[in-house]
Amino acid sequence: MKKGIYISIKPEFTKKIESGEKNYEYRKYIPKKEFDIVYVYETVPTCSLKYILTIDNIVEYPNKITETGYGNEDFNNGLKKSKFAYHISKVYKLINPIPLKKLKKEFGFTAPQSYAYDDRYLELTKYINELQKVRII
Repeated sequence: MKKGIYISIKPEFTKKIESGEKNYEYRKYIPKKEFDIVYVYETVPTCSLKYILTIDNIVEYPNKITETGYGNEDFNNGLKKSKFAYHISKVYKLINPIPLKKLKKEFGFTAPQSYAYDDRYLELTKYINELQKVRII
């Protein structure tokens, strides 16, 4: 069974992920438990859980990213605060994103400051996995 984490990403970056321009998500940390799914909560002004990403590799600086993409050169040159780059292999978009109001009320969800494991929100994870989604990348 796949394991996941929930993270928050600003709309300016989710747009780049959706377009394929951004193929790595940069983070200062790596969760202790292994994961290959990232549930993305899009922050203000959207405030909705909107994407599911499949991660197939994590690059730790000073190792280099060989592909071109938004932010990859900065990562390779040590210009990012983030020391980890999660390679995004697949991007799914929920046909009906889940607004924060519903996330809080029905699932006790709060937007993660860093990350939250999917088992913290078992019912939400189950619900999301049953929702209709479209593969973008």
